[in-house]
This record gives sequence, C-alpha cells and structure tokens, in this order.
Amino acid sequence: MKPKQTFRGVVLKRGAKPAGEASSFGTSLGALLGASLGKPVPPAASGPSAEDVRTARVRVAREVAGRGGKGVSVITGLPLGAAALEALATQLKKNCGAGGIAKDGRIEIQGDHRDRLVAELVKLGYDAKRSGG
Repeated sequence: MKPKQTFRGVVLKRGAKPAGEASSFGTSLGALLGASLGKPVPPAASGPSAEDVRTARVRVAREVAGRGGKGVSVITGLPLGAAALEALATQLKKNCGAGGIAKDGRIEIQGDHRDRLVAELVKLGYDAKRSGG
C-alpha cells in the first residue's frame, strides 16, 4: 500500500468534497461577509462601458521633466479605476519590454514608445493619439 501524499508534512486528502460543502475559492470577501452579516452584497464594479472607451480622450506624450534627461512615455485620459489601470500598465510594459508605473490616473512607460503604445491602445478600442512633438 502506498503512503498518503504529503506536502511539507501535511497529509493531502484524496477525493471530491461532499455535495453540501462549497468551496470559498472565487468568492469575494464582501460577498462572504455580507451574506454572513445579513447585509446586502454590493454589485461588483465593472470596467469602463463601451461609451466611456469611445469618448475617452487618450493621449500619449513624452516627458523628460524631473527625470535627469531620461524620457518616459505618458498615457493620460484613460477612463479606468486604479486596479484596471495597473493591469493595463502591466500589459503595456510587457508589450514594450520596458519598466513603468501607473500613478495619479496615468501610466508612465520608461523610454520613447509612443508609436507602439498608440497602436496597442487603438487595438484595445481606445481613440488614442500622439501628443507633443
């Protein structure tokens, strides 16, 4: 007989969970606490609507001020919340192969990647334009 599988000294149980036992994975903390306290669960915040995406004035500029002559590409005018802005910044940084940050409602990507950023934002459905020189 094989010994039970262990992970760092913890015995892992095989088999499915009983039908009455639900998994808490994929459930928000607010939904769990709201249901247990008898309070209504707030609706999940969705991303920007299609109208917001179409009417947003997204601009991609280059700035060097306060960076010792090093230029960064700055994206402004995105109608996104902080979490969605951070996720988009991560995607754009990977696309450009550069570092950057999302702060104060704008995304800064290290280096001059304006053309690549505009193309990627247009692909995502934003009306993005280059601004500045």
